[in-house]
Amino acid sequence: MNRRNFLISSASIAVASLAGCECNWLAQLKKEYPNVLMLIIDDLNDWIGPLGGHANTKTPNIDRLANMGTVFTNAHAPAPLCGPSRASIMTGLAPSTTGIYGHVEDNDIKSANDKASQSIFLSEYFSQHGYYTAAVGKVFHKQVADGSFDNYGGRQKGFGPYPPERMKWHDPRTNTDWGAFPESDQQMPDFESAQWLAEQLNTEHDKPFFMVGGFLRPHVPWHVPQKWFDMHPVDELELPPYFKDDLNDVPDIAKAVTELPMMPTTEWAIENDEWKNMVQAYLASISFVDSCVGTVLDALEKSKYAENTAVVLWGDHGYQLGEKSKFAKMALWERATRTPLIIKPPKSSTKKVSNRPVSLLDLYPTLIKICGLPDNPLNEGQDLSPLLWKPDAQWEHAAVTTYGPNNHAIRTDRYRYIRYEDGTEELYDHENDKNEWNNVAVLDEYQEIKDRLIGFLPKENAEWSVVSDYTGNPYFSELTKKALIGK
Repeated sequence: MNRRNFLISSASIAVASLAGCECNWLAQLKKEYPNVLMLIIDDLNDWIGPLGGHANTKTPNIDRLANMGTVFTNAHAPAPLCGPSRASIMTGLAPSTTGIYGHVEDNDIKSANDKASQSIFLSEYFSQHGYYTAAVGKVFHKQVADGSFDNYGGRQKGFGPYPPERMKWHDPRTNTDWGAFPESDQQMPDFESAQWLAEQLNTEHDKPFFMVGGFLRPHVPWHVPQKWFDMHPVDELELPPYFKDDLNDVPDIAKAVTELPMMPTTEWAIENDEWKNMVQAYLASISFVDSCVGTVLDALEKSKYAENTAVVLWGDHGYQLGEKSKFAKMALWERATRTPLIIKPPKSSTKKVSNRPVSLLDLYPTLIKICGLPDNPLNEGQDLSPLLWKPDAQWEHAAVTTYGPNNHAIRTDRYRYIRYEDGTEELYDHENDKNEWNNVAVLDEYQEIKDRLIGFLPKENAEWSVVSDYTGNPYFSELTKKALIGK
């Protein structure tokens, strides 16, 4: 038994036998094992300074964190949708293993199937190994699963605040809308979450902590106070790259999977002269949430925990702002799967950049590794700690994103390969086509490359779980319906 396990297993005996005395086992535990501060940002794509995804972005606080840690420039979500992506990250299991392909209630995750029932949430794993766990805001799909954290600071329902009437987009099936609202930052739930985390960091903790903040912006609606819009004047903004005939060379199922009848299209945005306004609103939302990140980082730096705390920041998937005629996530293309991932190890403040393809599924094994905890054998992700110390280390893995049963995207250093349930394919060579405008899957010269990439496809494709649902388009509505009928 190693020293840490001895300390933890002896805790109850020590406390019982030395009641009224000041025991030192917690102090030793606190001294030897690092804390973790994890910041989750909803619907954040690569439009942050460290990733250079947009020329007009302003993210000084995320930039500050990036200058102290490792930035993963080729990180991707397990799924391009909040529910399955977060369930995967928190369980350490891929969507193709749990059958959670759509949204899921926080308390239903472990009832998805047999393998999901065996999972231990990331927060629970830290708790089981002597950590105090605390969270606020959106961590799982809605809040947190019951009992998954020692202390939960709550979350306001929905994605408000909302103006009395919609400003731009009036489809009730989506929160999508944009424009300056409300008057002050103090009216925003993310502001409150940042303050809650700052208070936690200013509190004396007698154990190492695993602390999580789940911020809502830039999830729609893109409503933040006017001052954040003023930081991004419309006449100075660049628009994302757009090719009108982009989808002419993709299979029919790709169009069915990504159909979003409730969302605006790029054609609509152009015709109504709203595209730059939408880009402005998204950038404003990012700058606002960056200020919330700054509040938390300031509190950490002023605290006694600054030196011995690992800081992790990630978005739960990417987001398309007009590319491929989409204003949404929900696709297996680069813009919808690529997401920020920054990891600052404890006792380290060196800036590094890794271009290796990684997945947010890798967070679970990585965090427990850098904290010195034993491996969880159920984890399906890869330990990224070798890349924290040597960003260009040999890396034989690919990032896999799943969007429905048997629909997968494989991302390597150079290529994105997409294979759908009907066997149709897409292949993009990012060395020559970073916008993914030319599907080269049908060309004979790429057959050997496809054969290699096929080897990364999940070997298991679990049935759609009855606890998971998504009805954003006819394709997924039918899959959800079939799962319920099968029940």
